Amino acid sequence: MQLSIEPLIYIGIFVGVIFLVEGVYLMVFGKSISLSARVNRRLSMLDKGSSREDVLAKLRKELDQHTRSRTIPLYSLIADKAQKANIAFTPQQLILVMIGLTLAAFLLLTLLTGAALPIRLLISVGMGVGGVFYWVNSKAKKRIAMIEEQLPDAVELMVRALRVGHPFVSAINTVAKEVADPLGSELGIIADEAAYGRDIAASIQNMAERLDLQDLRFMAVAVGIQQTSGGNLAEILAGLAEVIRARFKLFRRVKAITAEAKWSGMFLSVFPVLCLIGINVAQPDYYSEVMESEYFIPACAMVAVMLFINVIFMRMMVNIKV
Repeated sequence: MQLSIEPLIYIGIFVGVIFLVEGVYLMVFGKSISLSARVNRRLSMLDKGSSREDVLAKLRKELDQHTRSRTIPLYSLIADKAQKANIAFTPQQLILVMIGLTLAAFLLLTLLTGAALPIRLLISVGMGVGGVFYWVNSKAKKRIAMIEEQLPDAVELMVRALRVGHPFVSAINTVAKEVADPLGSELGIIADEAAYGRDIAASIQNMAERLDLQDLRFMAVAVGIQQTSGGNLAEILAGLAEVIRARFKLFRRVKAITAEAKWSGMFLSVFPVLCLIGINVAQPDYYSEVMESEYFIPACAMVAVMLFINVIFMRMMVNIKV
């Protein structure tokens, strides 16, 4: 029985593309973009001698650069994800990374496979763009998950600061110094904007819309109502912290309960593709007799459409909203 490792080569090249973009990112920016540092990035920049105004301008530029570039062709696919992930690459640099990964994938496909030129071009573009999209999407999910986990503790710290007599802006600034990234730098930006005259409720609302977090929207509404109508902000935020923590626990519980269903749906969606790869590895000429038929290409297109519909329906079935 003849074996072919060409399908495995495609998988290996795609995985290599993802690792390559992560390596380039770490090589260019190093530890400055790490989310595991004990001191958040804003404080690190201030400790190095940068002025508060310069740090705010730099961080605001990084946050807004992806939003302003949504009109760039192709980049619009990942602009929202790059904004949520706060990717330090500029849009132009990210596009250059896509082009570089596409060229690297094409070179590897040329050296390691015998595929025709149009197929190599199509697959290399898919790997370059798809690899960057997968990497940015994973970064965005990780960052948003960390902010959701940090938020209840941060709000409770604000409540304690308010109860000992600090004004709200001072409470946010205090929390920004105590909380690690990514939430620490985000709150630091809000504190700096308030210091330069921007309405703090508007800053929190802008952060909520940028990150698309419902809990932050609740916080922005609570602060806005307190500013216009008055009231005990510490008690309001204390109740909000309890709600956020309860929602977080509920989301975790639902995630644990639906984990089996989600993995089953993922497996059933990927299984046909794995079978196709396994057949081509074990017996490369398995479809050689039917490939000459005039119905082969339409049948392949139909199967691809059905697989795509299957993935959509499986995702709808396991995506439980809370």
